[in-house]
Amino acid sequence: MILVMSDIPLKLPDSRQIQYIDLSQLKISGCAGCFGCWTKTPGRCVIRDDAVKVYPLIAAADRVIYVSRVVYGGYDSVMKTMLERAIPVQQAFVRLVDGETHHVQRAVAKKQAVIVAYGAQSDGEKKVFGSLVARNAKNMNFTDYRIIFTDEENAGLTAAKEAKRWTE
Repeated sequence: MILVMSDIPLKLPDSRQIQYIDLSQLKISGCAGCFGCWTKTPGRCVIRDDAVKVYPLIAAADRVIYVSRVVYGGYDSVMKTMLERAIPVQQAFVRLVDGETHHVQRAVAKKQAVIVAYGAQSDGEKKVFGSLVARNAKNMNFTDYRIIFTDEENAGLTAAKEAKRWTE
C-alpha cells in the first residue's frame, strides 16, 4: 500500500493502491507523553481521536509520501503531531541500529519514502530538515528515502507525480 499523508489538501491520481490522508482535516491531539501505548494499552494510544485510524496505516504501508511545510528545519505542527502520535507502532524496548539505540518496531513494514518538503527558507534550513529526516528514517523503518524540496504551489503536483510513478 502507498500511504500519502499531507498537511494540505492534494489532488492525487485515482488508484486502489493509494491511501490518502489529509491531516489538516482530522482532529489529532498532541501526544500526552503518558506512554500508555506502551504500558496500559500496548500498541494503542489511550487518546481516542482521528490519529488511531492513521498510525496503523503508517505501520502497514510499504511506501509513504509525506507532504509537509518545513518550519525552522522541522515538520510543520500538523505533520509533527501525527508522527509523534504514531509512537504506538513502536515498543518500549530498544535495539541497536548502526551502533545507535532505536525502538523495536511493532509489526511495521519496511518502507520506501518520499518527503515532499515545501517552504524551506534557506539552504541551512534544508540541511537541518535533511538531518531530521535521516534520524527519523531509522525509527520509521525506511529502507530508503528521498526529500524533494519545492514550494507550496508545486507540492501537490510533486506528490501526485511521485504517487503515479509508484502505481505504474
